[in-house]
Amino acid sequence: MRKKVVLFGTGAIAQVVHYYLINDSDYEVAALTVDKDYLKEQRLFGLPVVPFEDVERYYPPEKFAMFIAISYRQVNKLRAQRYYDAKKKGYSLISYVSPKSVVWPNVKIGDNCFIFENQTIQPFVKIGNNVIIWSGNHIGHHTVIKDHCFISSHVVISGNVIIEPYCFLGVNSTIRDGITIARECVIGAGAIILEATKEKGVYVTSAAKLHPLDSSELKHI
Repeated sequence: MRKKVVLFGTGAIAQVVHYYLINDSDYEVAALTVDKDYLKEQRLFGLPVVPFEDVERYYPPEKFAMFIAISYRQVNKLRAQRYYDAKKKGYSLISYVSPKSVVWPNVKIGDNCFIFENQTIQPFVKIGNNVIIWSGNHIGHHTVIKDHCFISSHVVISGNVIIEPYCFLGVNSTIRDGITIARECVIGAGAIILEATKEKGVYVTSAAKLHPLDSSELKHI
């Protein structure tokens, strides 16, 4: 029997999570929930949408689990707050790991984690609670990713790295082995981090610049 789950959220991430769960997991999505002030529709995907303030009346935690399917806004703090709110209501929070990823058996993963396809997660990795890891990343051996982080796609995290809570790692960023990413850091797309970061630091690389020639003037392309 498939375990029934209520999703918190109706935005793009919740829609993606819903698709993965119904097509590639043993979970059954029973309903969605959002804060009452953001409840704009009564149904989505043919499922009820109910106010989070009263969700336990409709879907009691004794019978339903939950997943908090919202983004990295406020450096993951909004997702973290709803994570703790759901726990106060008594809900267990599921985790999903795509079967299309390579995850070694001794990897430890907390609750309310969503790990997309095409990961390489090496032995002795520890992933905390409420962590979203998008598709196609390398996470090296003995790395620790703490609670409430968001890892974008095609990130390379080398071995023995520590990522403190509430961090965001952008697409194609690279983290050198053996260093610590401090709490509440934002690592921008394509950034290469070679030494420990400062708490709440924002690390970005230069964006590509428009060349004065247009593409029709290039001789070798």
